[in-house]
Amino acid sequence: MYRRYAFACAYLACYLVTEAVYVLLNPSAQAALTAWASTNVANLEHEPVGPLVLSAFVGPGYFLVWPVLIALAVFGANRALGNARTALICVAGQVVGTVVSEGIVAYRLQAGQLPAADRYLTDVGPSYVVMSVIVIAVVCGTWLARAAAALDFVVLVFGGHIFSGLGHLDVSAVGHLTALVTAAAGVTLISGQRRPARARTPGQLRRPTRMPTR
Repeated sequence: MYRRYAFACAYLACYLVTEAVYVLLNPSAQAALTAWASTNVANLEHEPVGPLVLSAFVGPGYFLVWPVLIALAVFGANRALGNARTALICVAGQVVGTVVSEGIVAYRLQAGQLPAADRYLTDVGPSYVVMSVIVIAVVCGTWLARAAAALDFVVLVFGGHIFSGLGHLDVSAVGHLTALVTAAAGVTLISGQRRPARARTPGQLRRPTRMPTR
């Protein structure tokens, strides 16, 4: 069972471990960790890899909510597409969602449309990954996986307001929409490659061949 759900188990376990470490830190250390993990313009310009990875495991303030939301969607997605494909789409959602949203911020900073402080926005959380697995589960999952993913989506949209401020190019809203579109494109591409071959007609059935004799 672990092999079948290796990605889901690994991601959830890593998130829980990171969350436990965060809780054990003192407030100043928590602030330092969050600042380093934030995928803001300043961090991405100097050290993009670390924040892109760690930000998906840091969700301060929602210690009970995120593990439940992750578990609801990621196992159904993992079952539908397997470990490698699920991981690939989640990485794409996290990276592309971050690059597009923060790229817009960088452009607007350069154009003088945003204050300089926006270079250091706090931008952490597993929501881009969760958005990606929601798409996978809804498109490819069983009815149970789809129901769980739909519940996640409702919580994120109406409870987390993830698309709030989209008209003003809010970082979070743009990032979530981009992660959703990226995951949908990835699922479409992978689903197209996984289409089963057409069934052979009776006339096309392979005829048995004789075993070679000495």
